[in-house]
Amino acid sequence: MKIALCQINPTVGAINQNKKIILETYNRAIDLEADVIVFPELAIIGYPPQDLLLRDRFIINAQNALNEIAQKSTIPVILGNTLIEDNKLYNCAFICENGEIVSHYKKRLLPTYDVFDEDRYFAAGNKHCIVELAIDGKNTKIGLQICEDLWDKNYSCDLAKELKESGAEIIINISASPYRVDKLLDRCELIQTKAKDNSIPYIYCNLVGAQDELIFDGQSLAYNENGQLIAQGKSFEEEIVMVDLSLNKPMNLKVLQREEKIYNALVLGIKDYFKKTNHSEAVIGLSGGIDSSLTASIAVDALGKENVHGVSMPSKFSSQHSKDDAKLLSENLGVDYRTISIESIVSSFEQSLKASYNGSESGVAEENIQARARGSIIMALSNKFNWLVLSTGNKTELAMGYCTLYGDMNGGLAVISDLSKTDVYALSKWVNKNAGFERIPLSSIEKPPSAELRPEQVDPFDYDVVSPLVSSLIDDEKSPSELIKEGVDPELVKDISNRIRINEYKRRQAAPGLKVTSKAFGMGRRVPIINQYDELKHD
Repeated sequence: MKIALCQINPTVGAINQNKKIILETYNRAIDLEADVIVFPELAIIGYPPQDLLLRDRFIINAQNALNEIAQKSTIPVILGNTLIEDNKLYNCAFICENGEIVSHYKKRLLPTYDVFDEDRYFAAGNKHCIVELAIDGKNTKIGLQICEDLWDKNYSCDLAKELKESGAEIIINISASPYRVDKLLDRCELIQTKAKDNSIPYIYCNLVGAQDELIFDGQSLAYNENGQLIAQGKSFEEEIVMVDLSLNKPMNLKVLQREEKIYNALVLGIKDYFKKTNHSEAVIGLSGGIDSSLTASIAVDALGKENVHGVSMPSKFSSQHSKDDAKLLSENLGVDYRTISIESIVSSFEQSLKASYNGSESGVAEENIQARARGSIIMALSNKFNWLVLSTGNKTELAMGYCTLYGDMNGGLAVISDLSKTDVYALSKWVNKNAGFERIPLSSIEKPPSAELRPEQVDPFDYDVVSPLVSSLIDDEKSPSELIKEGVDPELVKDISNRIRINEYKRRQAAPGLKVTSKAFGMGRRVPIINQYDELKHD
């Protein structure tokens, strides 16, 4: 039996376009002599559709598209779409062949954690589905699952075992599983265990592409009944993955280096965000620092150098080495580069505000005027030329509130907002190693980080210490008390956790950021802006 796993890149809401992609890919799979053709979860409408699911017309349009696909089907095709039954909406896998829908399966496990809130929209199915398909003159019983059904250990059930005991000879799971660091290894461990424990081939077809903050990595998988990998799809690329169960030849899992995988994920995140929002060109404020340098490098690889514009906006505090680094970076990347000084703008602001400041000492207000002057310039260029602004703040800075609203936080997409400062350095070094030269100027990597908003200024944190602690509090969701018990300086923990708590209002107004870790700022982290709970004061 030859099974074609079609890891396609649909767009949420583009039902007709998605239908076209599905039919074209279906016909290509037929040409590859597939016996069964499989598409990802909710392939017709894209994932996650969120509140579009509350629109009756949307559901009707999706059903019409499914009917058209079914009418054009010959050999069996399995794909995801919605179903309304008894005034309830279900997330389903449909099986179509010979011009009609022959069966469907309702997703049983609905995730409600992190970025998922499926029970807001869907009712859960309550029984398994095994469909019997005639292939090469033999009837084969296929058990169906959808995404979260694989992660059933979190729900104290064993859906794979249930399918096996009910007569399934193969399990096929259609998924829309977002990427995060090490997610592939977690999937592989689960699938391998399911296949081996139940002595049944387990086939997994995953979505690829980016939607808002989420990035889907593809990497569809097939394991034989012995728990051996026999097929693996490419990462972050559309592909038809052919699984020949008659060959059943084991292979080694392909795992990219951590930095390479994160980098490729962010490239896809930018590429799809621009394509799916009908943008083509980006503009980035280039300070000569490591954050804007890495962001520009990713943008060039996503959009092409001809579609990236870099702008240096020096003030009287900008060092010559920073200006030189920004210019050298633009030359290395081959992007359009321009310099717009903010000195006269800042001076004008300061003169206009001088009387109202009542002779008070210069401080944060004056520093933020510089950041906001840059923000206004970059947005003016965006408005004039329809360039989408890429903001350059990293996760450690966003956590600590070391960023300026309506200044350096301006942007349509926050590219590295889920990268700790430690990861920014690691990816920048990988960029240069991969390029074979100092694509990102070495001085941008080695010099002390600084916002350069006052003389001799450097960032007020030791990132080697602070960055891992922020990751522990956000990514690992450790409590301040846990960190103190582990031996971390209590005053440092108190300071960092307090900064994270009081700066939620800034993050709520930030551009959407691309998610690559287990817990990103954004749709998967719901913390109130007004939040006076400090556990260190309560314990």
